[in-house]
Amino acid sequence: MGSIPATLADLINWGWLSIGPYIHVNINPVIFSIGPLALRWYGLMYVVGIVIGLQFIRKYTERKGISQEKVYRVLWWCVVAGLLGGRLYFVVQQPNFVSGYLLQPQHILATWEGGMAFFGAIFLIVPVLFWRALKERVNPLVMLDAAALFGACGQIFGRVGNLINGDIIGYPSTLPWSTVYDNPNSWACQLGTCHIPVQPSAGYEMLLNIIMLAVLVYLARRYRRPGMLMATYLFGYCITQFLVFFVRDNIFVTLGPLDWHLKQAQWTSLIVFILLIPITMLVTRTRFAQPVPHDEIPATYGIPQIELPQSEDIDEATPDDSVEGSIEPVADATVESTEEASDESTSDEPVENSEPTLDDVEVKSSEPVSDASAEKSTEAAFEAPVETIAPVVEAPVETIAPVVEAPVETIAPVVEAPVTSSTNRKQSKKPNKRKQASVSTENAVQAETSEEATN
Repeated sequence: MGSIPATLADLINWGWLSIGPYIHVNINPVIFSIGPLALRWYGLMYVVGIVIGLQFIRKYTERKGISQEKVYRVLWWCVVAGLLGGRLYFVVQQPNFVSGYLLQPQHILATWEGGMAFFGAIFLIVPVLFWRALKERVNPLVMLDAAALFGACGQIFGRVGNLINGDIIGYPSTLPWSTVYDNPNSWACQLGTCHIPVQPSAGYEMLLNIIMLAVLVYLARRYRRPGMLMATYLFGYCITQFLVFFVRDNIFVTLGPLDWHLKQAQWTSLIVFILLIPITMLVTRTRFAQPVPHDEIPATYGIPQIELPQSEDIDEATPDDSVEGSIEPVADATVESTEEASDESTSDEPVENSEPTLDDVEVKSSEPVSDASAEKSTEAAFEAPVETIAPVVEAPVETIAPVVEAPVETIAPVVEAPVTSSTNRKQSKKPNKRKQASVSTENAVQAETSEEATN
């Protein structure tokens, strides 16, 4: 028995995708729904495209000197601008713009229903990206080059969402790769082309996006002038859109008196292509588009940067300085409090039970005394405690001699000063008997000290 050749139709018959004689797509655009909320393949592919696009340009942005933090800060602005611009430009092109959108505004921003015009996303993303790049102090043309790679990569996954959703429909065709949408919830069935083989326009665009991405990757390491990668992408996208729409089942529109049997996207591609020529020539003359030397960082080359404070300025106020500054007031306060306490302790008020100290004995010991008082002082000195006399007896002669030999005029004021001061301040008070007894005791000690010094 001979072997039966297996055809592609026999190999691919998975229910949601089958081949024979055409490519049949039977996929519900809604993955699952919870009440009014629904997760659709079209929206999921956008998320997948953003995530993979970020990873795809990671090495490119690092090589150009753009940090991941700056990429993410700019990204969210571009995502919002892309969704808003792409959706609004799609809405204004629809033939039922008034009845389907202006009179039902809830459908204007319903991106999950399908329908995005990528030219609208470009029109809004480019100025927003330029503005945010300047805020981040990055060359905006270098950031736009990264956005071109990101967009070319993300578009591929967006076209997969278009294929599942069935919102990009070509003319009816009998080609072997014609696409048939069999799911009643698909966009094609809602437009009246259910179970009809049509040109896979979304598939054509996906293949052209892959070719465009390969060209950009090849040129990314060869361009030295910032902005040229984005210019290549925009020129290429205009060409691919102009060609693809020849097989897309869209209505023809006129541009004023011009009736060239072109569709809206083709007119847009033609106008943008023409405008890009002078714009590119003007941009190449700006300081942002100057060729970057090999030893410079492209993202910051020629862009003024914010200078961070140097470490020397930061180290000027050291902890040691602050500690010394805090100790000085404390030391001053301590000295002041000590002086106040000393003034209080040396006041002229008489203190009860006060006895002469050794310092008083040393200062006043050289006052001359009579012979009679000397004998009494000697007896009082022998009766004094040993602890009081010993330091005086053991003191070196060299220490006592200057005190003995000092003139009487020098010593007398020292002895008389406290009495005079007290008399002037407290004239109304009577002499203190206890203080007189203290003076006689001092005289006795002085006499004994003088005798020891003479011996």
